[in-house]
Amino acid sequence: MTGESQQLDFLSDSTESTSTRFVTFIGPSLKRFDLAVTTTNYFYGKKLVTDLQFGRTAILAADDLEQEGYLERTFSLERDQAEDLREFLTLVLGDAHFTD
Repeated sequence: MTGESQQLDFLSDSTESTSTRFVTFIGPSLKRFDLAVTTTNYFYGKKLVTDLQFGRTAILAADDLEQEGYLERTFSLERDQAEDLREFLTLVLGDAHFTD
C-alpha cells in the first residue's frame, strides 16, 4: 500500500447481542460432536451452527434438516453420524421467519 486507504463498499454492518450454546455429545454412531449453536435475529430466526472440531458452519432452521444429504455434505458426515446430529438439532432449531 502506498499510504492511501482502500475504499470499502460495505453492503451491511450491524452489531447484535447473541447467545451461544456450547454442546458436546456422542450419539449411537460414536462420533463426538463439539458444537456452538448461536441464536441471532440476523438470519431470520435461523441459528448459526458451528462444528468446533473442524470449523464448519451452517445457518440452519428446522426445515433444513428435511433436505436429504444436507447435513452429510455440509458437515462432511457419514449417514449415521448425520442422523445423530439431526436428532440433536431437531431439539434446538426452530422455524425460520421471513419478514416482508
